[in-house]
Amino acid sequence: MGIFKIEGGHQLKGKIQPQGAKNEALQILCAVLLTPEKVTIHNIPDIVDVNKLIDLLKNLGVTIEHISQGTYTFQADSINLSYLESEAFKKDGRGLRGSIMIVGPLLARFGRGYIPKPGGDKIGRRRLDTHFEGFIKLGAKFRYNREDYFYGVEADKLKGAYMLLDEASVTGTANIVMAAVLAEGQTTIYNAACEPYLQQLCHMLNRMGAKISGIGSNMLIIEGVEKLGGTSHTMLPDMIEIGSWIGLAAMTKSELTITNVSWDDLGQIPDVFRKLGITVEKQGDDIHIPAHKDGYEIQNYIDGSVLTISDAPWPGFTPDLLSIILVVATQARGSVLIHQKMFESRLFFVDKLIDMGAKIILCDPHRAVVIGHDFKSQLKATTMTSPDIRAGVSLLIAALSAKGTSTIHNIEQIDRGYENIDTRLRAIGANIDRYKEND
Repeated sequence: MGIFKIEGGHQLKGKIQPQGAKNEALQILCAVLLTPEKVTIHNIPDIVDVNKLIDLLKNLGVTIEHISQGTYTFQADSINLSYLESEAFKKDGRGLRGSIMIVGPLLARFGRGYIPKPGGDKIGRRRLDTHFEGFIKLGAKFRYNREDYFYGVEADKLKGAYMLLDEASVTGTANIVMAAVLAEGQTTIYNAACEPYLQQLCHMLNRMGAKISGIGSNMLIIEGVEKLGGTSHTMLPDMIEIGSWIGLAAMTKSELTITNVSWDDLGQIPDVFRKLGITVEKQGDDIHIPAHKDGYEIQNYIDGSVLTISDAPWPGFTPDLLSIILVVATQARGSVLIHQKMFESRLFFVDKLIDMGAKIILCDPHRAVVIGHDFKSQLKATTMTSPDIRAGVSLLIAALSAKGTSTIHNIEQIDRGYENIDTRLRAIGANIDRYKEND
């Protein structure tokens, strides 16, 4: 297990480039299973969750070549389906929630897909019903081994169908889309997720020969085809990392430029930070955050009532950035209500911020009121443990702004989603060091 030691209170300065998008990578990598031809993917982030999925694909028989930093080729022309029923697969699949998305491509191309109950962040209940209900509507038979927590779907030939998803699940939509592209006939998915990463997946599949229309809307229409071919694809920058750097700049009163952010794919992210009073400047395809020497002031609603920031399916605000918004609000002028609608355990890290001196009232598992200090009282350094990826980075941002030296344990959670974060932070002036436990 690793730890970070962070000496806070230093201003940062410079440029930082966001990594490739983690949540896009997990979808795109699973899509290589849909064709025996070579697929080249650029801008793959070097993070734990993505590397676990690459290893899983390798164990499944995919030929993988590392071309250069962030660029790999994948060729799924000799898949070992017996691996899916091995003890090794049960262990590998459980360690990564994104592994659920291999089921759709395997079902479509080989007529069967299996997965153990996947792991991931401990941020609340995240069910898989949407995935399997979609597969069943396409004609698959579902089975579940309660003893081993092992899911399976099988079909001789998938057939297109109309389906109204019970939730706009991003991974659920991606999984069903990957199954439907090789199904016989037309599939209509209503209440589909429409995040930029899902749009990226659909565009890539179309370049491989799929026929998907309605991309970017909540209704996707897919005409099944007999086979898909190879292609090349470049990941978008990670919007969650971009939001993290905006929050970091504001909390540390630092001037930062975040380069190559793909502005058109950021949705509401810049405007939500602006509601906290943070200046977010567009410079070409970069974001410039000036040093907020006089702090930043939360904008109330026009009737004077307290601002609420909540998550919603795209084009709403992403739930993955609410932890960052919450920590940034602790030093704002004014108050804000944070409403985490999607997950019931994601706000439980606020006790650590309260220990550091933040004024936060946890109303219930989904809502917290933050009363900002306006930098009149600096957060105090402490020792803490990262509970999940996003809370871990929020605590890291708090530590970088705090007075004194903080210690963060369980940093493997942060490594799951952020590439070489300590090295990149040191490059812009942060005082952060990585140690092994007991060093």
